Amino acid sequence: MIYTVRHRTTYSYDTTLSFARCVLRLTPKSNDFQTVFGSEIDVTPAPTQRFCHIGPFGEETVFVTIEEPHDELVIESRSRVEVRAPSIDQNAPGPAWETVRTESFAAADIGPESPASFIYPTARTPILAEITAFARESFPDGQPIVTGADLVMRRIHDSFAYDPTATDVTTPIGEAFAARAGVCQDFAHIMIAALRGLGLPAAYVSGYLRTIPPPGKPRLAGADATHAWVSVWCGADLGWIGFDPTNAIRSGEDHITLAVGRDYGDVAPVDCIMLASGEQTLKVAVDVIPDGEHWPDGDVVRPLFPDKAPA
Repeated sequence: MIYTVRHRTTYSYDTTLSFARCVLRLTPKSNDFQTVFGSEIDVTPAPTQRFCHIGPFGEETVFVTIEEPHDELVIESRSRVEVRAPSIDQNAPGPAWETVRTESFAAADIGPESPASFIYPTARTPILAEITAFARESFPDGQPIVTGADLVMRRIHDSFAYDPTATDVTTPIGEAFAARAGVCQDFAHIMIAALRGLGLPAAYVSGYLRTIPPPGKPRLAGADATHAWVSVWCGADLGWIGFDPTNAIRSGEDHITLAVGRDYGDVAPVDCIMLASGEQTLKVAVDVIPDGEHWPDGDVVRPLFPDKAPA
C-alpha cells in the first residue's frame, strides 16, 4: 500500500512569541517493510536556522530556530510511503522467551537494529514489580516469545480503557497501570516495561495509523492519528515484530513508522521550546491517504516525489 501522509501541527499563542526552537522527527523511516519515496517539512514563519542529522536509532531529526515575532507557528510535513506486509510467518510462535532473553544479553552489536539498546529501563519505562508480574502471567516457562507478546498485548487491550482524559504526556506508567486507563503512548510504555522486566527487548514505535471511515461516511479532514505501538525482538530468525496494544493487532500495512526508540522521549514527532508569557493552544491534524484517493477537503492529492515512486 502506498500512502501520502500530511501531518500539520499548529501552535497558537495569546501573546506574540519572540523565539521558538523545535526538534522535529517527522520523516518516516525506511526499513525492511517500508520504503520512503520522499518527505518534506515546511515551517511557518520561516526558521532563521535549520539543520538535520541522523539520531542514534536511525531517525532523521530536524532542528529549527524561529526568531521572527509571531502569534502562530505551523509545522507541516508531507511524505509518500510504501508499506508492505511483514515477510515473516505471522503464525510462527518463535523460540522460547528464555532463549530470546539469553540471546539479547549476549548481543555484541550496539547498532540501531540490535536488541542490546532495548533491554534496559528508561525514565519513562522503569522496571516496576507489579508490571513485571503482569507480564509473567503471559510467560510461563518455555512460552514461545511471539505467543507471550501477543498475550500481553491482548490483555492490555482487554483490561485497560482508552481514555484521553486519564493521562497526559508526563503521567508515570505506574499511575496509568494502576488506573487501567490511558492512550496509545501509555499502553506502549506499559507493554515495553512489562517485557523489559523479563529481560526481553522491546522498542517504542512512533508513527501513524490509517483509519477507515464507517461505510457510507466521508473521510474527515485530519481524522487520522499519530500513533504508538511496540516492536519486540523475537530472536535472530524472526527479528523485530510490531504489536499494537491499543488495537490488539500486529502492526501491518495500516501502520506507518516515523521513528523507533527506547521510549517516547527518543521519538517525539514535535518537541518545542517557546518563550512567551501567555497561554498556547495546540492543534494536530493528520491525514493518511492511500493512492487513488483525494484529501478529505476536496484537494487533489499532489503526487509527491513521483520520480522516486514505483511505476
